[in-house]
Amino acid sequence: MSDALELLVKLLDLETIEVNVYRGQHPQEERQRTFGGQVAAQALMAAGRTVERGRVHSLHSYFLRPGDPQTPILYEVDRIRDGRSFTTRRVVAVQHGRAIYNMQASFHTDEVSLEHQFTMPEVPDPETIPPLFERVKDEWGDVDEWFKRHHPIDQRFIGELPWSPARERIPYQRLWIRADGDLAADPLLHACVVTYASDMSLFDAILAPHAVRWDDGTFMGASLDHCMWFHRDVHADEWLLYDMDSPIAHGGRGLARGFLFNRAGELCVSMVQEGLTRVIDPNLAPPAP
Repeated sequence: MSDALELLVKLLDLETIEVNVYRGQHPQEERQRTFGGQVAAQALMAAGRTVERGRVHSLHSYFLRPGDPQTPILYEVDRIRDGRSFTTRRVVAVQHGRAIYNMQASFHTDEVSLEHQFTMPEVPDPETIPPLFERVKDEWGDVDEWFKRHHPIDQRFIGELPWSPARERIPYQRLWIRADGDLAADPLLHACVVTYASDMSLFDAILAPHAVRWDDGTFMGASLDHCMWFHRDVHADEWLLYDMDSPIAHGGRGLARGFLFNRAGELCVSMVQEGLTRVIDPNLAPPAP
């Protein structure tokens, strides 16, 4: 396990404050606001800590306010329902006395089911694709501090990088992802790590057709909501194909969908995210070609 992944596992090992109340910490790094994937993963861990039967099968959540990366987050869990097949939890993440994030998660015991799924796209194997740091260095010659750091998730982008001016401007994106090391055999931990990773690239599918960058001052972007459905047990420390598209951006909001396939071609997780795509200066943000 890399140091970065070990830190993520520690961030997910929440401190119990009181019955149904947990506290989560932050990594020691410079950020203007807390990474949304971290909050979602910690909230799911808090919910799962109160569940005795079943595995997570879905979560529906809203990002309400930017998180303060210098202040611990309290996660308050409401045990809405404990059923024979389904268990439901609501989690509110609180900082400075105000809610910053809200999640409703459902847990389900596996049953005999009808079976069908999308076919996994044919793509190059992850071993044939250089790590993200190497690709950024090869294309730009130098890399900023973020890319120089070790990260808990290994990302192998298929095709051009999402920030490359040479990319094809279409609302699609594919990459392989994997935790940077071996994780304990805990289904909840694996689901939480996948939840963390799911928020790292999904918004980029919305931006893919447009000549904008996060740091160019032309628009304001932020995750608004995030929904996931876990169809099968997912192993975050094995390669997963992250297949994404963005059907629409309109009215200051953009929608992105994502699907995670394991190497056996099984669809393990589906997700949808809506993001804020507010144009700051229309003259600075050219329309999509």
